Amino acid sequence: MDHTLLLRAVYKHTDCKWLRLYIERWLKAPAQLEDGTLIPRDRGTPQGGVISPLLANLFLHYGFDRWMRQTYPDAPFERYADDGVVHCRTEAEAQLMMKAIGQRLAECGLELHPEKTKIVYCKDGQRKLDYPTVTFYFLGYSFQPRQAMSRRGKLFLNFSPAVSAKAAKSIRSTIRSWKIHRWTQLSIEEIAASFNPVLRGWINYYGHYYRSMLAPILGQLDYALDRWTRRKYKRLKGSPTKARAWVKRIAQQNPGLFAHWSITRPAMAER
Repeated sequence: MDHTLLLRAVYKHTDCKWLRLYIERWLKAPAQLEDGTLIPRDRGTPQGGVISPLLANLFLHYGFDRWMRQTYPDAPFERYADDGVVHCRTEAEAQLMMKAIGQRLAECGLELHPEKTKIVYCKDGQRKLDYPTVTFYFLGYSFQPRQAMSRRGKLFLNFSPAVSAKAAKSIRSTIRSWKIHRWTQLSIEEIAASFNPVLRGWINYYGHYYRSMLAPILGQLDYALDRWTRRKYKRLKGSPTKARAWVKRIAQQNPGLFAHWSITRPAMAER
């Protein structure tokens, strides 16, 4: 991001001389290498700086958001940080839009990511043409053609979002990092109290669309509870089947104990 353009946006929103002074100092502070060499900067924001996301968002507000609303008022779009989605009616319109956005960002000293920027055909039951790209990812969701059930009980092809494979991998990795099987000093109620806030966050966010897609993902926690049970109770140590049955019985007796059991309880994960 060009510092001159960014500071122009900052000055538009504040006349406090101290804010202007420190923001400019943050932007122009040189980067220091391991050998002590100082590298001056004339663009970009400090890596990891607390002010960087705010400044980047301010820059793109003027560099992209307002420009889109003024130049293409009939083209809906969404932007979060440096990711965005623009809706077009035809492929030709999409090609022109991509070119125009590229030119606009070039005027601001930016460029479109050559690999991530693409035109996606939102294929569904009414849009039936064949195009090479029919999927895109945005904010942890995968948008793609999916089978759906109509109110009359008939299957049809719908273009809709669900938790992405990358987000699912991250959730599973996080659950494994908890190492729940080692928390044998706690009761199952205490474990639930510790992790339910995170589970509710995942469910509330990723479960907004196609909640059933979360079942095999959050089933990772059911598997961890099976391991915890075998370590917690000596009588179940050598029997994974009995351990699963014990956890399933607890879920049946207290289905609200773990936030994710409302999704996975009907079919407890067996791995």
